[in-house]
Amino acid sequence: MIILVILGIIVLLVLMAISLYNRLVKLRNSREQAFADVDVQLKQRHDMIPQLVEAVKGYMQHERGVLTEITEARANAMKATTINEKITAETRLSTALEGLKIAVEAYPDLKASQNFLDLQNEIADIENKIAAARRFFNSATKELNVATEVFPSNLIATLFNFKREPLFELGDQRTTAETPPKIQF
Repeated sequence: MIILVILGIIVLLVLMAISLYNRLVKLRNSREQAFADVDVQLKQRHDMIPQLVEAVKGYMQHERGVLTEITEARANAMKATTINEKITAETRLSTALEGLKIAVEAYPDLKASQNFLDLQNEIADIENKIAAARRFFNSATKELNVATEVFPSNLIATLFNFKREPLFELGDQRTTAETPPKIQF
């Protein structure tokens, strides 16, 4: 009788471990799928950047450094292979694009160009989609991180090398994002 109880407890523990492992795998896969959604939006942004740079080149003769930074950041973002490399590269690209937005303010003719305005609107739309996809990715990452840290799933996570994963944060842009816009009349 005692052997049956012990056997029952062992079977229950094994079933619980299998369930926890399967949950961790599902969460990891959800995170990867969420990043794939981010990646689609990032690819669209990468495709539009050369058009934006070409539209700006003629106006911004003195701002070659900004354009070079964007081009290099885009190239690095396209070469990144892992999720963590892509997060780092995309943060750098976002920062470079912010620099372009600031530089554009000094060129009223450029801001009035219909081609530039259209590109700027398309990129703004893509940036909004990227932001939404990042929020979903961060939510999936948070779920995975919580599951790898809470008991008893942390035991299974440690055993099978699941670890805390980084969020897709704004990086250097956080200061800009948290600063309220200046309204001038």
